[in-house]
Amino acid sequence: MVSFEEARSIILGSVQTVGTERISLLEATGRVLAEDMAAPWDLPLWDNSAMDGYAVRLDDCLTIPCRLRVTGYLPAGAKADGISVEAGCAVRIMTGAPTPVGCNAVVPVEETDDGRQEVTLLEPVKERQHIRFSAEDVASGVVFVRSGTRIRPPEVNMLAGFGMALVPVYRRPVVAILSTGDELVELGRTPGPGEIVNSNTLSLAAAVMEAGCIPRIIGIARDNRESHLEMLREGLKADVLVTSAGVSAGDCDFVRDILEELGAKQMFWKVGIKPGGPTAFAIYGSIPVFSLPGNPVSTMITFEEFVRPALLRMQGYQKVLRPFFKAVMREGLKKKSGKVQIVRLRLEKEGACWYATSSGNQQTAILKTMVDAQAVAVLPAESTGCAAGDEVDVHFYGNHIELE
Repeated sequence: MVSFEEARSIILGSVQTVGTERISLLEATGRVLAEDMAAPWDLPLWDNSAMDGYAVRLDDCLTIPCRLRVTGYLPAGAKADGISVEAGCAVRIMTGAPTPVGCNAVVPVEETDDGRQEVTLLEPVKERQHIRFSAEDVASGVVFVRSGTRIRPPEVNMLAGFGMALVPVYRRPVVAILSTGDELVELGRTPGPGEIVNSNTLSLAAAVMEAGCIPRIIGIARDNRESHLEMLREGLKADVLVTSAGVSAGDCDFVRDILEELGAKQMFWKVGIKPGGPTAFAIYGSIPVFSLPGNPVSTMITFEEFVRPALLRMQGYQKVLRPFFKAVMREGLKKKSGKVQIVRLRLEKEGACWYATSSGNQQTAILKTMVDAQAVAVLPAESTGCAAGDEVDVHFYGNHIELE
């Protein structure tokens, strides 16, 4: 049995990105950039006005108010060729228009009388004010976004500004999902005596999608070697294989043996955590194989703590673990020493402090505590619990953006 920390280390040390692809810029939103991107030209390309107003020479504006003759007009999109600011003059200019020769300041129209033949400046003028200078944002050849960056709207804006219609990103892994057990029936069929709906497959598919990957549902492996062999062989055609149930030591738990028969190398079996102890991890060539417990709570917890970080790493993310923060317990929690315990929590924030309470019965058969949980506490193996008022390490579970 490996520790919680050892299991994560083994997993993250065993996975790698699954290749790259070039896709349209808009489609790349939310994906991870696979190459450093360098500016093909200066941004801005030329000095231009940051305001609607008047291009002036500072030497003409030393005494305020002052009156200048308007000798030209530069709208956005115009060229400044042949236009200059002469002594005692101003050029009417719009935002984004190139500044004319001689201009070393732009006066906003609201700081003038908005004259068309002549203009009166009403406010003091500073040199270089309201001018966006060539290359002041990014100079040609400079890397403006690094490989490993998640592409957000600001990155889209800058990539588009440099005319980059196609961008290189890490490919989204295809994750095969396989549930096991004769007791399972598919969604849409009312379970009879001894049967349960195969909810794990859909829950895992949702978690895979939430992690940015592509789920591929294989189906249900029935409790015999032939079915397991067929289904696992099919699952190993994907970039990642995730199974649920059939990984313990029961008479019908075939998953690990069949994987070994197919050539997968088992990296560990059993982790010192609760819930989720009978978790296994193997490598088939370069394909990571996660064999998770069948109890839905254990399945979701082990996916969160082990599978999700691996999927993020395979997509090129640099930071793959949810950050921990401190929360004050409003109630005591007891545990046995020897294993890390994952506790489902509700959170409240008062001022700068987070407060946590159990989301309910922590038995692994109680699914509603997962529905009600906003975060989990990770209690160390050596701990025997905590008292009300103690601080514990917690991290968010799922996308509870409204809490952040």
